[in-house]
Amino acid sequence: MDGKVVFIGAGPGDVELLTLKGYKIIKKADVIIYAGSLVNPKILEYNENNAKIYNSASMDLNETTEAIKNACGEGKLVARVHTGDPSIYGAIAEQIRELKKLDIDYEIIPGVSSVFGSAAALEAELTLPEISQTVIITRPEGRTPKPKGESLASLSKHHATMCIFLGVGMIDKVVEELLVGYEEDTPIAVVKKATWPDQEIIRGTLKDIVSKVKDANITKTAMIIVGDALGDTDFNPSKLYDKNFKHEFRH
Repeated sequence: MDGKVVFIGAGPGDVELLTLKGYKIIKKADVIIYAGSLVNPKILEYNENNAKIYNSASMDLNETTEAIKNACGEGKLVARVHTGDPSIYGAIAEQIRELKKLDIDYEIIPGVSSVFGSAAALEAELTLPEISQTVIITRPEGRTPKPKGESLASLSKHHATMCIFLGVGMIDKVVEELLVGYEEDTPIAVVKKATWPDQEIIRGTLKDIVSKVKDANITKTAMIIVGDALGDTDFNPSKLYDKNFKHEFRH
């Protein structure tokens, strides 16, 4: 195969959060296969090569692989565009496995995850000194099973900052599991369509977030972030800019 596939993280929604490297590939791609249910379609307007465009929302793995195989067999450049960063719930591993079988060249360009788009929307630092120095990225168990030991209930016992994908549609169950480890007054936020023009933010605690989310009728396309790093509690500054903390760049 003389062609090539480039997996591109298109970011959480704002088209200006597409990386320059990703933009350059989309601009010259011969074929674009994009996750139409999540990727901002305005990104497709960057293409200047009259690319053939596929919306993978209606395609299965065999169909996307066949489209790539045909394009690469003709020596074409394929932009496989995913939402956020493709390494998190992007299903790229199964696609790469098929490409290896076909000896098709590929590359991965990272993107801005909705985790960080949501944190920016909340104006939050997820790793506050002495409050939380760990971020857990996870999802609740749904039709896709989770490994034993990775339940939200188990992870909640770490009291870390937790970022939960694909959970707002089962917010009752999510909160029930989180309460195994976190206290009722733990801050939690739900960010719908982070960085999009119609972004929505719901803030609360584990005690009241379920009713707030239901009142707002948010059922999908939202990130849940929970942990004391979202609170208004005081915290000690980091050592990074402490005038009394010496390191190789500051004496």
